[in-house]
Amino acid sequence: MAKSTKAITLSAKDNVATALVALKAGAMVAVEVKGHIDNVTLLSDVPMGHKFALLNLETGASVIKYSETIGRCTAKVMRGEYVHVHNMTGGRGHDAL
Repeated sequence: MAKSTKAITLSAKDNVATALVALKAGAMVAVEVKGHIDNVTLLSDVPMGHKFALLNLETGASVIKYSETIGRCTAKVMRGEYVHVHNMTGGRGHDAL
């Protein structure tokens, strides 16, 4: 990982990336996805350690991080948008995602 890396994915299946530093709306962030660099323009501020969408996700879509479904979208989420409790529900305590 290069020193300038600001966000990561750990699996080719991931549809969100994790910010390694606090990121501002409007920033273009380079993320390695499926072996190539994908430049994502952020639509929202993203705190360090939090997620942003790598593609448009419809309401009900799985949120996939570390190759695992960690929740579902409760609203449409656009590429580059912050993904958190305001637009997704987590899977802990639920029978099935």
